[in-house]
Formats: sequence, C-alpha cells, structure tokens
Amino acid sequence: MRKHYHQAKFLLSCPSIKGAPTDEGFEVIFAGRSNAGKSSSINTLTMQNKLAKVSRTPGRTQHLVFFELDKDRRLVDLPGYGYAKVPEHVKKQWHQDMSEYFEKRDCLRGAVLVMDVRHPLKPFDKMMLDWCVSINLPTQILLTKADKLKKGAAANAYQLVKKEIKNHPYVDVQLFSSLKRQGLDTLWSRLDTFFGYID
Repeated sequence: MRKHYHQAKFLLSCPSIKGAPTDEGFEVIFAGRSNAGKSSSINTLTMQNKLAKVSRTPGRTQHLVFFELDKDRRLVDLPGYGYAKVPEHVKKQWHQDMSEYFEKRDCLRGAVLVMDVRHPLKPFDKMMLDWCVSINLPTQILLTKADKLKKGAAANAYQLVKKEIKNHPYVDVQLFSSLKRQGLDTLWSRLDTFFGYID
C-alpha cells in the first residue's frame, strides 16, 4: 500500500477555478462522466471508503473538490457533466472553467480519465482526452467496472481504447475495478510519476 495516498484528506471544494488553491506544487485531476465510477476510484486508490462522496444521483457533484496528499500534492475531483442533467448555462460555465484550468494551471501534472469499460470514449471522454493531448499532459485512462465484463469483453474494450490513443505518447490505458481492486498497483505507479515520487 502507498502510504502517501492513504493519508489523503479533504482540502476544499469550490464552484469554479477562481476558488482553487495557490497554483504551485503538483495537481492531478480525475475526470469522467458522472456514472463512470470516479469517486469509487479515488476511494479505492486512497484506501478510504468515504473520502470522495459516491452519489446515487449522477451529476450531483458540481464543484471542483481538492484532496491533499501533502503540502505540495493534490488530487482534484472534477465535476462529471458529461451525463448529468444540469442547466445549459452551468455546462457552459464549466466548459469555460476547464478550458482556463488546462491552459493556465501550471501545477497541473497529470490526468486520470475515468471511463466505464462498457461505454468508453463517449463524446465527453474524447473532449477531455483532446484537452489533455493538446497540452501534452501525461494521462492515464481507467476503464472502470472491469469486473462487470467477462475477460474477453474487457480485453476487447481495452484494445479499442489502446488503438484510439496509439498516436499519443503521453496517454496510457488500463483496466480497473474498485470492487476487486484490479489494476490498483498500476494506477499507483502511474500516479507516482505524475506526482514526482519517482522519476
């Protein structure tokens, strides 16, 4: 177990990037459609059951939520608006905030894009991936809920995404299951490089 992830704690929640912590240190974002298993993935990687709130109502979280690993490193849970039934003006504001975040946030060091293995590469996923690729941001795609598919079907989904990202050297993909903790070591290792724990 990686102690530095287990010690993660809630830092703050804010409706827009204007309320974010000082732009220094290391930040890694978690992004995904509202029902992709993002909160469960954060809880699994930190070995905490209730760090990130898992909502039964997709799209309920409409804030950026910052979790502190130490004084220099933060996980950032982005709102999942790809699926949520939120007003159009809220989606528009979110798009503007995220565009500014990607363009101006110097401490952004990596991204974890969370996709349901049964429904990968939806328009929202592709938009987030395009943002990451446009700034050469190291990115790990988590194909979550892998336990819900047979091995052959999960492998096919993995290969589909692998083919999609073959021309993007900073992007990788893995299967992941919060329930079975499948792929946890791989995720930890990738995050270690994002956060500068290892070269």
